[in-house]
Amino acid sequence: MISTDKLDAITTLIHTSPLTGLLITLFAYAGAMALFKRCGGNPLLNPVIISVIIIVTILLLTGISYEDYFNGGKLVHFLLGPAVVALAIPLYQQLHRIKKLMIPITITLFCSIFIGAFSAIYLVDWLGGSLLTQISIAPKSTTTPVAMGISENIGGIVSLTAGLATATGVIGAIFGTKVFSLMGIKDDSIKGIAMGLTSHGIGTARAFQVSNTMGAFSGLAMALTACATAIFLPVILTWFNHI
Repeated sequence: MISTDKLDAITTLIHTSPLTGLLITLFAYAGAMALFKRCGGNPLLNPVIISVIIIVTILLLTGISYEDYFNGGKLVHFLLGPAVVALAIPLYQQLHRIKKLMIPITITLFCSIFIGAFSAIYLVDWLGGSLLTQISIAPKSTTTPVAMGISENIGGIVSLTAGLATATGVIGAIFGTKVFSLMGIKDDSIKGIAMGLTSHGIGTARAFQVSNTMGAFSGLAMALTACATAIFLPVILTWFNHI
């Protein structure tokens, strides 16, 4: 029979082992993806959302701290960089179409940044939110790591921005394709640009589930939004505060 001390040691080993976090992440995503396919690709069962729910539930039930989980989960986090770089392949395959659409893409990009940021700011203000909350929500349409950096730079609450950016991506991934259908938009390049501009990485993952073309344009829009928002949003907000 295993003594209490040995049982505690085994439990501690399981909790703190990097392998535990890695296996939880992989099995959660595999299960979420299986559920997504089994239900016919229902966007409400987006694998990213379901994975997060599964992982949070496991951590709460087992008492594993986020720091211990992330010791293993950071391996998957590290692979996010190469995965983003790999988006260059479908982008290159669509290069001829991107060149033709460069002007409308550029105009749409700046309209998206300005309207997306200020509509959110004014909505929060109208609902009685504080100035800090208004600033924190401004970069919500940018991919989460970039949004956190922008929020820190402009004086927002970084953790709040991270949550709002993730929520924005999740909402776009769930409802984006349905909105396109209701609006009668059939061109995957247009749908991809709209998805990437508003729902960053999570929306891009959803776009690739629809088609490679939609995913490629969504990845392009996501990258352009991240760069342009990081450069121009702090400038726009500073200028806006002085008028």
